[in-house]
Amino acid sequence: MLIEGIFAAVSTPFYSDERVYYRKLEANIARYSRTLLSGVLLLGSTGEAVMLDDGESREVLRVAAEAAAPEKVLIAGVARESVKATVELAEAAAQFRYDAVLVRTPTYYASQMSVAAVLHYFRSVADRSPLPVLIYNIPQCAPYNIPVELVAELAQHPNIIGIKDSSGRVERIRALVEGVSNAPRRTVTVTPIFEAVTGRMLTPKAGSSDALVSIGGATATTSAAPIKTRTKEVGFPVLVGSTATLLESLESGAAGGILAFASCAPQACQEVYLAWKDRDFKLAAEKQQRIAAASQRIVGQLGMSGVKYACDFNGYYGGHTRAPLLPVTGAVKAEIEALLAGIRN
Repeated sequence: MLIEGIFAAVSTPFYSDERVYYRKLEANIARYSRTLLSGVLLLGSTGEAVMLDDGESREVLRVAAEAAAPEKVLIAGVARESVKATVELAEAAAQFRYDAVLVRTPTYYASQMSVAAVLHYFRSVADRSPLPVLIYNIPQCAPYNIPVELVAELAQHPNIIGIKDSSGRVERIRALVEGVSNAPRRTVTVTPIFEAVTGRMLTPKAGSSDALVSIGGATATTSAAPIKTRTKEVGFPVLVGSTATLLESLESGAAGGILAFASCAPQACQEVYLAWKDRDFKLAAEKQQRIAAASQRIVGQLGMSGVKYACDFNGYYGGHTRAPLLPVTGAVKAEIEALLAGIRN
């Protein structure tokens, strides 16, 4: 699976009584599908994954997968405190035809998360997961900053294909890129313009006449509009979770970002990446500067309540957070609106 570009770390909408608002989730995913984003992450930190029970988590994954466009890469946050529970949720994600899973370090027994324990955890999950695994390093929430040397060792595993690092430190991104440079190269299926080919493109929904077939070494669907594919050799992608350091991280070798700020301003985040990809560094810097203050305040300081109100303001449904997270005040809402005044979708 090709994992590069910008992904929205989407929120989980709730009613005022804290039930999951599945219809709004469906509407949000359908709208993200009309953007230029590479894909979306469900049940990450922005998705308040730790606030959901197992039944809700599975239903969120199902609803989102059914609403997403086939060409969008779907990543499921599946981390649990045990290997067994993490693998079980990874199996559910595979059933709903996700493309990869995101796995963070267990947190409850943080004092016992030695290098050996963390290595065993990720390897055990990767051995048993039916989907490729992305490591998730988020020291702000999981009290463990995965050492670069440990990431480099895990990168040798055939089913661990990348990392999302939310440390916000560009120097760490540089070190990670260097540290995984010797990871085994993988051959992935891509479109003729080198975009990802997802599992849902390869296995159309029931009742569809589309199917991919080989044509002269390439692949195409039997539908009226054939989709040819090719292969591409890739390394071990490092993706960032910090919008404020997106451009610097791309310049340091990152393959893209899985961003909370992209849940409320996907186009603005995508514009940084596209300008950088086009090697228009002046424009990329301007686009980065445009979102820097807003992303730092809304995501970095206000957290989930700020992100959800920003989604509401920008045309997505954010809705309520689950207690004990508190809603933003009227004054903070006005501040968010001012920060997003020039970043509308």
